Amino acid sequence: MNVWLQFILCAAVIMYAGSQLTKYGDLIAAKTKLGGNWVGLVLLATVTSLPELITGVASVTLNDLPDMAVSGLLGSCTFNLFVLAMLDLVSRKRPVSHMVQQGHQLSAGFGVVLMGLAATDILFSKHLPVLKFLNSVDPITLFYLPVYLLATKLIYSYEKQRVQEFAGELVESSVSAKDSLALAIGFFILFSLIIVAAACYLPGLGEEIAKETGWGESFIGASFIAITTSLPELTVSFTAARIGAFDMAVANLLGSNLFNAVIISIVDFFYLKGPLLRSVSEINTLTALTGIIATGIAIIGLTYRSEKKFLFLAGDAIAIFLVYLLANILLFMAH
Repeated sequence: MNVWLQFILCAAVIMYAGSQLTKYGDLIAAKTKLGGNWVGLVLLATVTSLPELITGVASVTLNDLPDMAVSGLLGSCTFNLFVLAMLDLVSRKRPVSHMVQQGHQLSAGFGVVLMGLAATDILFSKHLPVLKFLNSVDPITLFYLPVYLLATKLIYSYEKQRVQEFAGELVESSVSAKDSLALAIGFFILFSLIIVAAACYLPGLGEEIAKETGWGESFIGASFIAITTSLPELTVSFTAARIGAFDMAVANLLGSNLFNAVIISIVDFFYLKGPLLRSVSEINTLTALTGIIATGIAIIGLTYRSEKKFLFLAGDAIAIFLVYLLANILLFMAH
């Protein structure tokens, strides 16, 4: 079968299974009394990032493609910000940045910190010692999880009541009182296994496409792999936006970016040949910097809170779109 057709089929499976996984993840959160609080919100972002986690681990353990693993994770962060900008298409007359509460600046700011750590790690970690007793990881790798945990703690402390409302909105839209917890757990496991299988298959397809086109692992990872593994975030965010839960949509995208950064440290532990970010092309720094710039624009939008759009998009959304487009053009030209 043609590699492109295989890739499309794999993407379709991940998109469908991801949307179902999120639905049953929400149901589990609701049935266990977690759906109306911060844990439900964190669960949603974590669940939609499952394809990134499996693809990243499979890239280094099954296919020995560290560059594709890192570019895919950083590319997912930039694509999530692109999706954030595109939410303006369903927000009618007002920009999304004007409709959501400003507390999202907190998660966006932590996203800048984590992507900044990744960029620093790629460029300068070679000057640091290697932690041999931890599967040869970089010292910087140890900072990702603590920063993520601090972010979730501060977000919870800062917007506890609002988070309860956000988590409830999407849960109410996707669950039925007739559904049982056992059934939800069963389907959750089923769709998790489907995503695991598809995500394990994805890096090999990416490698074939890179060989067939000569485009390079970093470009394939930051574009095709990143977009495919981010399809659950896209589906959930636009579903939330269509029912008016824009805060949930934005929280899911920014929360997924935080978790994607943690996945980098997880993949580093699985890559046994050496420190992960010392084994990848420095061109991946461009993707990390793109995420930082786009997140900075999002923070500006959340602070300024423009009430007008230019045709279908607000100024901040247009700027994020242009940054994303330019970065992908530069990434393509670099190969």
